[in-house]
Amino acid sequence: MYEPLTWTLVGLSLAAMVFAIVLAGRDRRINWTLLAGLGVVEVALIAQLVVGIVQFAGTDRDVSAGFFFGYLVGALLILPLGALWALAESSRWGAGALAVACFVIPVLELRMHEVWTA
Repeated sequence: MYEPLTWTLVGLSLAAMVFAIVLAGRDRRINWTLLAGLGVVEVALIAQLVVGIVQFAGTDRDVSAGFFFGYLVGALLILPLGALWALAESSRWGAGALAVACFVIPVLELRMHEVWTA
């Protein structure tokens, strides 16, 4: 895996999580600024998917394909699902649900890093 991209995704996701928590704490719904930040994270996740596929095809490491691609695709899907949930929820808990989705991304990234370097 391309480690700078992984650590950038972890940082961006945690920053978006903090922003969502602040919105939830202030009893506000998510806004366009947060959605734009999530868009940046999602583009980086798409780039990671492409890089991951290319690197997996050219590696001789003993990497579990099922787990590796499961984490790649799962990380790609979690933010849009969290954003849809947050948009559908009219209370502060929409931002709270999105904060949880943003927290899942670093967890998946770190686990994917472990699978790749094992």
